[in-house]
Amino acid sequence: MNHLYPVFLKVHELNILLVGGGNVGTEKLEFLLKSSPNAQVTAVAKEFSPSFLGLASTAETVSMITDAYDEKYLGAKHVVIAATDDKAVNKLIHDQAKERFLLVNVADTPALCDFYLGGIVTKGNLKIAISTNGKSPTAAKRLRQLFEEVLPEEMDELLNNLNAYRDTLKGDFQHKVKAMNKITKGLVTNR
Repeated sequence: MNHLYPVFLKVHELNILLVGGGNVGTEKLEFLLKSSPNAQVTAVAKEFSPSFLGLASTAETVSMITDAYDEKYLGAKHVVIAATDDKAVNKLIHDQAKERFLLVNVADTPALCDFYLGGIVTKGNLKIAISTNGKSPTAAKRLRQLFEEVLPEEMDELLNNLNAYRDTLKGDFQHKVKAMNKITKGLVTNR
Protein backbone atom coordinates (compact mmCIF):
# COMPACT_ATOMS: atom_id res chain seq x y z
CA MET A 1 0.00 0.00 0.00
CA ASN A 2 1.25 3.47 -0.88
CA HIS A 3 1.09 5.72 2.20
CA LEU A 4 2.74 8.71 0.53
CA TYR A 5 0.94 12.04 0.69
CA PRO A 6 1.25 13.95 -2.61
CA VAL A 7 2.08 17.65 -2.45
CA PHE A 8 3.16 20.21 -5.01
CA LEU A 9 5.95 22.38 -3.65
CA LYS A 10 6.60 25.91 -4.85
CA VAL A 11 10.32 25.24 -5.31
CA HIS A 12 10.72 28.64 -6.95
CA GLU A 13 10.00 30.03 -3.46
CA LEU A 14 11.98 27.45 -1.46
CA ASN A 15 15.72 27.02 -1.09
CA ILE A 16 16.92 23.62 -2.31
CA LEU A 17 20.34 22.18 -1.54
CA LEU A 18 21.56 19.62 -4.07
CA VAL A 19 24.77 17.85 -3.08
CA GLY A 20 26.44 16.08 -5.99
CA GLY A 21 27.46 17.20 -9.44
CA GLY A 22 27.74 13.91 -11.33
CA ASN A 23 25.21 11.85 -13.29
CA VAL A 24 22.74 11.44 -10.43
CA GLY A 25 23.01 15.10 -9.44
CA THR A 26 22.40 16.07 -13.04
CA GLU A 27 19.31 13.84 -13.17
CA LYS A 28 17.93 15.42 -9.97
CA LEU A 29 18.61 18.95 -11.25
CA GLU A 30 17.00 18.12 -14.59
CA PHE A 31 13.89 16.86 -12.81
CA LEU A 32 13.66 20.00 -10.67
CA LEU A 33 14.11 22.37 -13.59
CA LYS A 34 11.72 20.48 -15.85
CA SER A 35 8.98 20.74 -13.24
CA SER A 36 9.89 24.23 -12.05
CA PRO A 37 12.26 26.17 -14.35
CA ASN A 38 12.81 28.79 -11.65
CA ALA A 39 13.63 26.36 -8.84
CA GLN A 40 15.99 27.95 -6.31
CA VAL A 41 18.87 25.45 -6.21
CA THR A 42 22.27 25.66 -4.58
CA ALA A 43 24.46 22.81 -5.84
CA VAL A 44 27.54 21.72 -3.90
CA ALA A 45 30.08 19.27 -5.31
CA LYS A 46 33.82 18.72 -5.38
CA GLU A 47 33.46 18.84 -9.14
CA PHE A 48 30.64 19.20 -11.64
CA SER A 49 30.27 17.09 -14.77
CA PRO A 50 30.05 18.87 -18.12
CA SER A 51 26.38 17.84 -18.42
CA PHE A 52 25.61 19.30 -14.98
CA LEU A 53 27.38 22.54 -15.89
CA GLY A 54 25.51 22.75 -19.18
CA LEU A 55 22.15 22.21 -17.51
CA ALA A 56 22.88 24.61 -14.65
CA SER A 57 23.91 27.32 -17.12
CA THR A 58 20.35 27.32 -18.53
CA ALA A 59 18.84 28.46 -15.21
CA GLU A 60 19.62 31.75 -13.51
CA THR A 61 18.29 30.37 -10.22
CA VAL A 62 20.94 27.64 -9.91
CA SER A 63 24.11 28.54 -8.06
CA MET A 64 27.10 26.21 -7.80
CA ILE A 65 29.69 25.89 -5.07
CA THR A 66 32.77 23.81 -5.81
CA ASP A 67 33.51 22.28 -2.41
CA ALA A 68 33.12 19.11 -0.39
CA TYR A 69 29.85 18.83 1.52
CA ASP A 70 29.82 20.63 4.85
CA GLU A 71 26.95 21.00 7.30
CA LYS A 72 27.13 24.79 6.90
CA TYR A 73 25.48 24.40 3.48
CA LEU A 74 22.25 23.29 5.18
CA GLY A 75 21.70 26.81 6.53
CA ALA A 76 18.65 28.63 5.18
CA LYS A 77 17.52 25.57 3.18
CA HIS A 78 14.08 23.99 3.07
CA VAL A 79 14.76 20.83 1.08
CA VAL A 80 17.93 18.75 0.68
CA ILE A 81 18.82 16.26 -2.05
CA ALA A 82 21.86 14.06 -1.49
CA ALA A 83 23.15 12.74 -4.81
CA THR A 84 26.81 11.94 -4.26
CA ASP A 85 28.44 8.63 -5.15
CA ASP A 86 29.54 8.18 -1.50
CA LYS A 87 26.97 6.36 0.66
CA ALA A 88 28.61 7.54 3.89
CA VAL A 89 28.43 11.19 2.79
CA ASN A 90 24.81 10.75 1.69
CA LYS A 91 23.97 9.25 5.11
CA LEU A 92 25.74 12.13 6.86
CA ILE A 93 23.77 14.64 4.78
CA HIS A 94 20.57 12.82 5.70
CA ASP A 95 21.34 12.73 9.41
CA GLN A 96 22.38 16.39 9.59
CA ALA A 97 19.35 17.50 7.56
CA LYS A 98 17.01 15.55 9.85
CA GLU A 99 18.58 17.22 12.91
CA ARG A 100 17.40 20.51 11.38
CA PHE A 101 13.95 19.12 10.51
CA LEU A 102 14.59 19.54 6.78
CA LEU A 103 12.95 17.41 4.11
CA VAL A 104 15.58 15.18 2.53
CA ASN A 105 15.86 12.85 -0.44
CA VAL A 106 18.85 10.52 -0.71
CA ALA A 107 19.21 9.27 -4.27
CA ASP A 108 18.61 5.55 -4.72
CA THR A 109 18.08 5.03 -0.97
CA PRO A 110 14.32 4.95 -0.27
CA ALA A 111 14.81 4.28 3.45
CA LEU A 112 16.55 7.67 3.78
CA CYS A 113 13.94 9.66 1.84
CA ASP A 114 11.19 11.88 3.20
CA PHE A 115 9.93 12.23 -0.36
CA TYR A 116 10.50 10.82 -3.82
CA LEU A 117 10.85 12.66 -7.09
CA GLY A 118 8.17 10.86 -9.08
CA GLY A 119 7.07 11.01 -12.67
CA ILE A 120 5.54 14.35 -13.65
CA VAL A 121 3.19 15.11 -16.54
CA THR A 122 2.63 18.78 -17.36
CA LYS A 123 0.15 20.21 -19.83
CA GLY A 124 0.04 23.95 -19.17
CA ASN A 125 -1.56 24.41 -15.74
CA LEU A 126 -2.31 20.71 -15.38
CA LYS A 127 0.34 18.77 -13.49
CA ILE A 128 0.02 15.09 -12.61
CA ALA A 129 2.47 13.39 -10.28
CA ILE A 130 3.03 9.64 -10.46
CA SER A 131 4.40 7.58 -7.59
CA THR A 132 5.23 3.89 -7.41
CA ASN A 133 6.20 4.26 -3.73
CA GLY A 134 9.83 3.94 -4.78
CA LYS A 135 9.24 0.45 -6.19
CA SER A 136 9.73 1.16 -9.88
CA PRO A 137 10.87 4.53 -11.23
CA THR A 138 10.82 2.91 -14.69
CA ALA A 139 7.08 2.18 -14.40
CA ALA A 140 6.49 5.79 -13.33
CA LYS A 141 8.45 6.94 -16.38
CA ARG A 142 6.35 4.77 -18.73
CA LEU A 143 3.10 6.01 -17.18
CA ARG A 144 4.33 9.59 -17.58
CA GLN A 145 4.99 8.94 -21.27
CA LEU A 146 1.50 7.44 -21.66
CA PHE A 147 -0.21 10.45 -20.06
CA GLU A 148 1.87 12.87 -22.12
CA GLU A 149 0.64 11.12 -25.26
CA VAL A 150 -3.07 10.79 -24.37
CA LEU A 151 -3.75 14.14 -22.69
CA PRO A 152 -4.63 16.71 -25.35
CA GLU A 153 -2.60 19.88 -25.76
CA GLU A 154 -5.87 21.78 -25.29
CA MET A 155 -5.97 20.87 -21.57
CA ASP A 156 -4.69 24.30 -20.58
CA GLU A 157 -7.39 26.04 -22.62
CA LEU A 158 -10.02 23.82 -20.97
CA LEU A 159 -8.71 24.66 -17.50
CA ASN A 160 -8.70 28.37 -18.26
CA ASN A 161 -12.29 28.17 -19.52
CA LEU A 162 -13.39 26.23 -16.43
CA ASN A 163 -11.73 28.82 -14.21
CA ALA A 164 -13.47 31.66 -16.05
CA TYR A 165 -16.82 29.84 -15.73
CA ARG A 166 -16.26 29.25 -12.00
CA ASP A 167 -15.62 32.97 -11.54
CA THR A 168 -19.07 33.77 -13.00
CA LEU A 169 -20.94 31.48 -10.60
CA LYS A 170 -23.11 33.09 -7.94
CA GLY A 171 -24.37 31.46 -4.77
CA ASP A 172 -22.87 29.54 -1.90
CA PHE A 173 -20.05 27.01 -2.00
CA GLN A 174 -22.39 24.00 -2.42
CA HIS A 175 -24.10 25.60 -5.42
CA LYS A 176 -20.73 26.28 -7.05
CA VAL A 177 -19.55 22.71 -6.41
CA LYS A 178 -22.73 21.29 -7.99
CA ALA A 179 -22.37 23.53 -11.03
CA MET A 180 -18.70 22.62 -11.52
CA ASN A 181 -19.44 18.92 -11.05
CA LYS A 182 -22.16 19.12 -13.68
CA ILE A 183 -20.00 20.84 -16.28
CA THR A 184 -16.94 18.61 -15.71
CA LYS A 185 -18.82 15.30 -15.57
CA GLY A 186 -18.10 14.77 -19.27
CA LEU A 187 -14.36 14.62 -18.57
CA VAL A 188 -14.67 11.18 -16.94
CA THR A 189 -17.71 9.52 -18.52
CA ASN A 190 -17.17 6.40 -20.58
CA ARG A 191 -17.17 6.95 -24.32
